[in-house]
Amino acid sequence: MYPDMWADPDDDPRDNGGPVPDGELATLQDFLTNYRMTLRMKCEGLDPEQLARRSVPPSTLSLLGLVRHLAEVERDWRGWLGEGDPLPKLYGVRDGDFDGAVGEQAVVDAAYVDLEREQAATDAALAAHPDLGERVGKDKFAIRELLVHRIEEYARHCGQADLLRKCIDGRVGQ
Repeated sequence: MYPDMWADPDDDPRDNGGPVPDGELATLQDFLTNYRMTLRMKCEGLDPEQLARRSVPPSTLSLLGLVRHLAEVERDWRGWLGEGDPLPKLYGVRDGDFDGAVGEQAVVDAAYVDLEREQAATDAALAAHPDLGERVGKDKFAIRELLVHRIEEYARHCGQADLLRKCIDGRVGQ
């Protein structure tokens, strides 16, 4: 029905057709899940070179870079829960997530493994704190703030992914 869009609205996996989640925590988790799925949808069907294609020089922004970046920030957010030192960077130096996003299948595969692992670890760490008002870590962030910040981060990067994908093959998001 909509050949230039990610999914026909009737087949969109983000819409389960059921009732909306009940409660604040379930609503926040549902939004996060949908944005995570949106990012994956925007990357589907592309080869490593397309995923690694940079936006506009001198920017290093690419779809693959966004996948790697979100793995890195999931790891960073987990560090905000504790009192100790931050976890080491996944990709070494600052901006290594984008700079190392090269068009090789092994790099693409590793990026998705990293993203899934870091998402699961952060989800598990946050599950230990079901009170959204609880304050954690050195900076005493509220759990609610950490969840909303994750949603904001994915939403912003999904918007960038819309533009990147449209430049690659003309497909547009919804």
